[in-house]
Amino acid sequence: MNDSSGGLAARLGLFDATMVVMGGIVGSGIFINPYVVARLVHTPALILGAWIAGGALALIGAFVFAELAERMPSVGGQYAYLREAYHPLAGFLYGWANMLVIGAGGTAAVAVTFAKYFRELTQIALPENVTAVAVVVTLTVINCLGVRAGSGVQSFFMVLRILAVALLVGCGAWFIAHSLAAPHPAWHPLLDRPASFDLLTVFGATMVPVMFAYGGWQTSNYIASEIREPRKNLPRALLLGVLGVIALYVSVNFIYVEALAPAGLAATGTPASEVMRRALGSRGAWLIAAAIAISTVGFLSSAMLTYPRVYFAMAHDGLFPRRLAQLDGRSRAPVAAIALQGAVTTTVVLLGTFEQILSYVVVMDWLFFALAGACLFVFRRREKRNGTAAAAAPGKSYRVPGHPWTTGAFVTAAFLIVINTIYKYPRNTCVAMCILFAGVPVYLLFRGRARRSGGFE
Repeated sequence: MNDSSGGLAARLGLFDATMVVMGGIVGSGIFINPYVVARLVHTPALILGAWIAGGALALIGAFVFAELAERMPSVGGQYAYLREAYHPLAGFLYGWANMLVIGAGGTAAVAVTFAKYFRELTQIALPENVTAVAVVVTLTVINCLGVRAGSGVQSFFMVLRILAVALLVGCGAWFIAHSLAAPHPAWHPLLDRPASFDLLTVFGATMVPVMFAYGGWQTSNYIASEIREPRKNLPRALLLGVLGVIALYVSVNFIYVEALAPAGLAATGTPASEVMRRALGSRGAWLIAAAIAISTVGFLSSAMLTYPRVYFAMAHDGLFPRRLAQLDGRSRAPVAAIALQGAVTTTVVLLGTFEQILSYVVVMDWLFFALAGACLFVFRRREKRNGTAAAAAPGKSYRVPGHPWTTGAFVTAAFLIVINTIYKYPRNTCVAMCILFAGVPVYLLFRGRARRSGGFE
């Protein structure tokens, strides 16, 4: 297997890796997305059940990616798994989609979200795209200083995000306990309609906003070769990080339901602001706006730290320009790859197409989640066929609990999310697929060049 570490420095410990896991997940979605769930299902039990079910799926995904990380602690994460399990083209198409759809859409939209809240907080009349570009450029420069600097900023903002969620939970709990205006909705009946196929499909629809909020744990695998003792620390970080996010998300949604009731939650597109406004008045609304701004910067910091490692690994394999595989002599950071991520994100912000691209993210993200999860079946089958399960990696001990059933459940659920998204948004899905398959001739071009130069295996 090709390890594309290429000289990256292993400078991150368990805490840093855990913060990267959480930072890749927690953005602005938890402060906004729950109202979408409440519009689909209408009882406290179903609303909270959707977030618990999503957390369980994310945890199984973390189990799967933890074993993948231990088997292949290589820079690039999913790119490396897909390349080794299937074909270099599969890995390339993931990196291609990551650059133009998953990473570009997500980071550009979050940058503009930051700009909106920054303007609200400061009352500075700067155009939103100018503020968004400024924060992207700033984080690009910081990450070019090295993984230690980028991770330090990411960890700092992740701690602030945890504190922001704790503030929301604490203020919401105080409001629920002490205010006569708190609705305290009844938790019976559990269902808002009879148990039926209709209930199942509606509950399945809640998984789209829920899993969008839970997505992102895989980004820590991109920087596996920059984590000290990755076979030990990365699986631990994945499990600790996802469990931490589940605790945050379920706590926040319990507060939303108790403080606003399902109908009130469904009626507001900004549930976090509404809870804080009821608890602390206008000062509370200002505080949560600041928290959301902090959360968006933290997510952007995580994206600028992790996504460029995919392009670095691809360039190291000869599938992107070689310049992207070069490291800075002092920082040992892939400066060109980081600059590429910053440039693509900036371009999408300036073109103003981030909202449209964001609608493509779910189908691409979960398609590759499903394919990456299935890699585990491929790797285990190879071990069994070659009789190398014990000898392949001495000291390797981590295995997905309940495999193949848990792994199969994760892959199946991921494909169902993709199918549901295709059904609901066929036009956007068609565009996303066109962008994906446009990468095939690009792959053939780079493969031909690499073979002529003797650098393609």
